Amino acid sequence: MKIFLTILLFHITYCGITQTSISGRITDQKGHALPGASIYIKGTYDGTSSDAAGNFKVQIDASGSQTLNVQAVGFKSQEVAMDLKGQPLTVDIILSEAINQLNAVTISAGAMEAGDEKKSVVLKPLDIVTTSGAMGNITAALLTLPGTSTVGNDGRLFVRGGDASETAIFIDGLQVGNAFGSTTSNVPTRARFSPNLFKGSFFSTGGYSAEYGQALSSALALNTLDLPLRNQGDVSVMSLGGGYTQTLVKNDHAITASANYYNLAPYQSLVKQNFDWEKAPSSWDSEVSLRQKWGNAGTGKAGFIKAYFHTEGSRMAIWQKLPGIDGRGDRVKLNNHYNYGNVSFRHSGNKGWLFYGGAALSDNRDAIQFNADDIKQVNRIFHSKIVAVRDFSSQFSMKNGLEYYAKSYAETLLDQNQTRQFADNLFNHFIEATYYFSNRLIMVGGLRSGHSSLAKQTWLTPRFSVAYKLNNQGQFSFAAGKFKQLAEEKLRIFQTDLKNAAATHYILNYFIVNNNRTFRAEAFYKNYEKLVTYNGLPSAPKNVALNGSGYARGVDFFLRDKKTIKDTDFWITYSFVDSKRKFAAYETKVQPTFAPKHNGSVVVKHFVTAMKSLVGTSWSWNSGYTYNDPNLPGEMQRKTKAYSDLSFSISYLPKPNVILHVACSNVLGRQNVYGYQYATQPDEEGSYAGKPVGQGAKRFLFAGLFITLSKDKKANQLNNL
Repeated sequence: MKIFLTILLFHITYCGITQTSISGRITDQKGHALPGASIYIKGTYDGTSSDAAGNFKVQIDASGSQTLNVQAVGFKSQEVAMDLKGQPLTVDIILSEAINQLNAVTISAGAMEAGDEKKSVVLKPLDIVTTSGAMGNITAALLTLPGTSTVGNDGRLFVRGGDASETAIFIDGLQVGNAFGSTTSNVPTRARFSPNLFKGSFFSTGGYSAEYGQALSSALALNTLDLPLRNQGDVSVMSLGGGYTQTLVKNDHAITASANYYNLAPYQSLVKQNFDWEKAPSSWDSEVSLRQKWGNAGTGKAGFIKAYFHTEGSRMAIWQKLPGIDGRGDRVKLNNHYNYGNVSFRHSGNKGWLFYGGAALSDNRDAIQFNADDIKQVNRIFHSKIVAVRDFSSQFSMKNGLEYYAKSYAETLLDQNQTRQFADNLFNHFIEATYYFSNRLIMVGGLRSGHSSLAKQTWLTPRFSVAYKLNNQGQFSFAAGKFKQLAEEKLRIFQTDLKNAAATHYILNYFIVNNNRTFRAEAFYKNYEKLVTYNGLPSAPKNVALNGSGYARGVDFFLRDKKTIKDTDFWITYSFVDSKRKFAAYETKVQPTFAPKHNGSVVVKHFVTAMKSLVGTSWSWNSGYTYNDPNLPGEMQRKTKAYSDLSFSISYLPKPNVILHVACSNVLGRQNVYGYQYATQPDEEGSYAGKPVGQGAKRFLFAGLFITLSKDKKANQLNNL
């Protein structure tokens, strides 16, 4: 026993001699104390935490060469090599901020996202479906966002003083040609694709990424759903037609197929129309969507491939009265057949690599009877793309991509057997670098190059953006860049070697999301050069050239609140646009008819639990459309009365899998006028007769019953959104 106590006393004494005291302070790069940092010797249990002042002190049993490890949430961990000999050591550690993209600043200038994943989201996909007045039309819902203008006799997207052709639309990164249904003049159209297809969208009103081109004003990128939640069948019975969609899901793959038929004839026989229809619009469409997932995200190697095919046909025949001439006017019959297909992939590899890309083909065919003339128009766009992204660190990444476009257009006068056509090959390369200086500051720089074989032109368009996050979670963003676009096919056919029009964007943005409230304010300036001009009528232009120019400037405000009123979500939008341009047949710079100065909208949705119903309303307003009166000197001398539309909708869920939706646009029956059409020749008294361009009907009523068939009795058609 005496020997044992001697050995124990010797061991305790020895250990006491080899203990080392380590003390110091943990701070960030600005010298601020970091409380709660973890400090320990690697491979041992010896350690402690820093106090409120960032100070620490710890006794270490280990000796010799050791590694001190320091960790703090939100900062990069740091290791310090030490030689422990029992002598007290003092060490001060400065930790660098770690970049966490979930909390870091993002570029919000010119960008509005609709999805569930990004924190800069403005709208969710469900919002697009349930917005009153949108009637399930993606672009109609986007018209409640800042920077847009409602042009009721067109139906397409008009952004910040730009023509609708200045917005490019992409599905899974691949461009869509003829994304809106074919129509005739002053009869509004709508987007061809169902909002139920998409899990989110990126809508840019300017200053967008170098990845997107051939759009002077805006880019709308739609991303399709990945794997749906379950097997289900969806039945739609509507006042305009009906359809069926079947979805099958198994482990890592899924298929969805749908077919729909619409005919407005029964509806128009009940509701008075202002248009002189000979044959009411009717259409059919069919879609197939395939998805296959591979790999294991946990191993760092995983991917997704999607294939989407859409085909549709439509018919209509209408008489369009001419001002100053008796009779029904011009007869226009239109048959359209449209096909779109794309195959896209996304693959995450090792060492921070991400690859994505694919190919898409749009084929649009219009057979037009204009009075006695038979015209056939064929427009085809092929787009392929491959992109590689490398994260070199948590702070720096680089995107590099190649694109190829093959575009062709042909017009044939069938009776005269005359055809005019062109084909163009475009090659593009883009590179974009993103650098996080910290979680508060990000900078993105990009360069896009292009070459057109038909225009014999090569171009470079630089893009730049920067954003800084404030202490209150708000952030400022600035974006600038140059953008190029070739003329629309129906003008380019008259002068096939036309080169690019150009625009330069400058955008300053403030954006904050806090406690279920979103506020966004943005100022912009856009300068146009080399816009298309011509002499004569748009249907038969002469001397087509790039002699136009102009500008658009203004401010946008957006407020969304899901907090203040219980079970209520509302957003308010206001946009001011001051735009003038010399374009088309105008000889001076004028305010375009598609660019009203003041634009606003209010959208409200309230869920009434007792009624199992979502009640919604939306109000869209603008200060009126300019138009040219040939009876007055000058150009664009007049303006219509203000436009206003109050819409209402209610979605009733008697069972979780059954939705009854009823909606009415323009419930107050306001007679909106979008401009005036004038005779091409003066009458005997020297005056040009005119007639207003208005709505197809006072109101549009819609009723639909949507039933979901699934083992999950709570499933409905909104679950995937």
